[in-house]
Parts: sequence; C-alpha cells; structure tokens
Amino acid sequence: MSLSAVGLMPSDAITRNAAPDDLVELGRITGAYGVKGWVKVQPHSAQADGLCRAKTWWLTRLAPETARGVVTSVPTAHRVLQARPQGTAVVAQLDGVADRDQAESMRGYTVQVPRSEFPATADDEYYWVDLIGCAFYSDAEGEPARVGIVEDVMDNGAHAILRVVLQRAPAPGAEPEARLDPKGRPMEMLVPFVAAHILAVDLSARRIDSNWPTEI
Repeated sequence: MSLSAVGLMPSDAITRNAAPDDLVELGRITGAYGVKGWVKVQPHSAQADGLCRAKTWWLTRLAPETARGVVTSVPTAHRVLQARPQGTAVVAQLDGVADRDQAESMRGYTVQVPRSEFPATADDEYYWVDLIGCAFYSDAEGEPARVGIVEDVMDNGAHAILRVVLQRAPAPGAEPEARLDPKGRPMEMLVPFVAAHILAVDLSARRIDSNWPTEI
C-alpha cells in the first residue's frame, strides 16, 4: 500500500511483509484523536481487547464506491506504540504518525489483526468474530435441527445477542437457503447469547446448539 497520502512516514514505521492469512477486521479508523498523531478507531464489536493488545495493526485503504481508477490497497503493518479504550472507541498511537493531519488522512482505513494474536479466552468466553458464520441449531421441537446461520453479534448492554438468518432445510448435497418473508426479505431472529439458551458452542465444527424457539 502506498501511504504517500499520509506523508513523511519513516520507512521503518511500516512493514511491507506479506499479510498473514488469518487477518480479521476489528474496526475502522474514524479520524484523528488529539493533535499528536493518535487515531480513533470504532471497533466492530464491544470486544476491543484484540485491538488494544495487538502490537501490530494491518491497515487497508478501501476504494470509494464512486471512485474510478482507485483500488483497495493491500494490508500494511503498522506498529502500535499505545492503545486504549476511549468510551466506545479505541484510540492509538501508531509508529510514524506524528501529527493530526497524518492521522486524519487515515480516516476510513480498516484495522485488521491476525486471529492467532488474539488474547486467550476462558472456557465459556468467545470472540464475536468466531461466532459469526456458525450454523445455528435448536432442539426446541425435539431433536436438534439446523435453523439458520449466525449473521452478526450485537450487544444490548447486558449480554451479547446473536442475529440468526433463518434457513430452509437443504436438499441432500445442496447448500441451505435463506427463508424469505412475503416481501422477499431474509427472515431473522435474535437469540440471547446466555447459558439458559445456548447449550453448546463448537467452533471447530462451526456450530452453536440452543433451545431457542424457532417459531417467529
């Protein structure tokens, strides 16, 4: 990625090694913080540990949808000198970003961190990014049956909420298809991610079992 737009960034502040295969986007830079080159990042979830504890952020400049001839850059590593939560955001000092103008020029960049560098979790804790894409099963009607896929995870202040896109039972050898409402929109349900309703999480199998009712 060419960072000429950022300006005067020391070459040793940027690492142009090949990006790791397990990069996960955790947030986006929303602008500068203060006047000393700090950036402000809006995390994609309430879990900001991965951002605050990572020693390196991989930044990518996205191509504007309306821009012609502008392409998304390849991820480039930037050393994190300091990072801390600031309200619902994260603020950080990146090596080589020395003033507000440089920080502001990075607005809109995605911030990625290798999944392998995430802090370890307790046995009953999960990163939201690991839950997204898991098949969702329910035994509310007897035997466990696949009812959908986790599309997103949200926070209501008390606990996490899974947004599950409902799916039809697939034919043998076919991929599941979303259930649609009368207007042709995918049907969804919200499931509290709490022990009373989440029976098991198997990340290796990409599967979550629950007792949540499937009637909506």
